Amino acid sequence: MAKSQVTFNKREKEKKRLSKRVEKQQKKEDRKASAPGGGLENMLAFVDENGMITDTPPDPSKKIKIKAENIEVSIPKREREEKPALRKGRVEFFNSSKGFGFIKELETQEKFFVHVHGLLEDIAENNIVSFEIERGIRGMNAFNVKKWVDMPKPAIVSAPIPEKESDSDSEMNSSPETQEESAG
Repeated sequence: MAKSQVTFNKREKEKKRLSKRVEKQQKKEDRKASAPGGGLENMLAFVDENGMITDTPPDPSKKIKIKAENIEVSIPKREREEKPALRKGRVEFFNSSKGFGFIKELETQEKFFVHVHGLLEDIAENNIVSFEIERGIRGMNAFNVKKWVDMPKPAIVSAPIPEKESDSDSEMNSSPETQEESAG
């Protein structure tokens, strides 16, 4: 007769596997039974009028009524910031052999890429330049770059200031009527 293919070790391993499975199922049921929360009411949270999360519902007497027409559902259009078209900056870096560089705007300290094709005249490092910006593939690029030329200040032309006459001169040049008034 042939021997049984099921050995003692195989039976023991199968028993251990079954007992582990039963223990695991029992632990799972115990966790479900003793789980905190116990339902939907315990999972709800409320936000009070100050924005704090609480477990008590809000007071209905403090409720504010809002008309449905006043609620804006659409996303408000972003207002474009009106920046001056012409900006002023300093050339931080410029490699004339490779044809590119960076300009740092004086007001916002932002850096903008500049390519030789965007130049109106030759520039060098530390030059103060005026430029415009446009959106490029990798960010904002400067174009129409030229050296900054300060606007000439208007010449102030004034009439010559008359010299102050001394008291003795004014008495001699004045009429006799004014002399009587000043003496009197």
